[in-house]
Amino acid sequence: MKIGLVAGESSGDLLGAGLIRALRERVPDATFEGVAGPAMVAAGCEQWEPAESLAVMGLVEPLAHIPRLLRLRKSLFNRWQAAPPDVFVGIDAPDFNLGLEKKLRKCGIKTVHYVSPTVWAWRPGRIQTVREAADRVLCILPFEKPLYDQHGVDAVFVGHPKADSIPARLDASLARQTLGVDASEVVAVLPGSRRGEVSRLGAILAETAKLLAAARPGIRFVTPVATHALRPLIEAQLHDAGVADSFLLIDGDSETAMIAADVVLLASGTAALESALLGRPTIAAYRLAPVTYAIAIGLRLVKLTHYTLPNLLTETPLVPEFMQNDAEPPALAAAVTSLLDDPDRRHFISGEFAKLRSELALGADQRAAESVFELAQS
Repeated sequence: MKIGLVAGESSGDLLGAGLIRALRERVPDATFEGVAGPAMVAAGCEQWEPAESLAVMGLVEPLAHIPRLLRLRKSLFNRWQAAPPDVFVGIDAPDFNLGLEKKLRKCGIKTVHYVSPTVWAWRPGRIQTVREAADRVLCILPFEKPLYDQHGVDAVFVGHPKADSIPARLDASLARQTLGVDASEVVAVLPGSRRGEVSRLGAILAETAKLLAAARPGIRFVTPVATHALRPLIEAQLHDAGVADSFLLIDGDSETAMIAADVVLLASGTAALESALLGRPTIAAYRLAPVTYAIAIGLRLVKLTHYTLPNLLTETPLVPEFMQNDAEPPALAAAVTSLLDDPDRRHFISGEFAKLRSELALGADQRAAESVFELAQS
């Protein structure tokens, strides 16, 4: 069995690696090839192009990358048209993968799209594109499958892989010991995984930390740096805010940083769900590029009253959200302070997040592999 894959960014790389390992358990001699990150390569995927090649976002920002991405997509299509895989799996990166899936499907190649585009949040018309592109959609959120069922799209809810990987015991003291952090209060600060995110939000979070440090002398901050390339930018932002001595920067390992924290302050995105699955009270902030934000609001592309995934998955919103111009240091510092001063509230939030984790921990890698294998055999 041969599986073609295209994964976008680090989150897609991890999903792809889990899928590859689970498929190998079923078909030991299966081969995998395509656009892959280091985790997928380690799992046995032949890398034609690194996953970070697809790491562009926004409405306006990707325009400069369009010629390169179109050339890459054409190259991939030509290779798989000449030597078809049994199944192609596009992992996230819908703007790139759905177009590729549509062309491959027209050639008779079975296609799977793993991780639904956020059609429930914005650009709902993309459901029609998904229907034309994918033989099957693998959903990681429970409310997505009913939406696809309504539109006649074959969809399978597999659960969320991150919920499966959460340690059974979350020991904040051990995590702090591992990090070498000795403080009465710890806040994990995650400014994002892309340079654009960190450029727009990092200085704001640094100024927020400055306000907190002035009011709470014993507080310490931990920031897991997503990539080596981001470290100089983050260091400069902390230096400019005068809080570098209050921060511990670590390479990756957001999980340990979050477990060690009393409160997590982060850029809204996949990290918000990770924090919730780890049971940590969380505050989310985000700023889009001004032009992107103006287009999204002006064209009414966004359909949600809440932006972070945990707030879409719990009965009542538990993650305070500060978006665009609301993401200012005084407001963020006040939200963090409110949680630090209310241990009962933190305990309640952790309990609700534990319920969410149990709902999403379904063995996603194995369920996804079963679905891909079934399609390959059909």
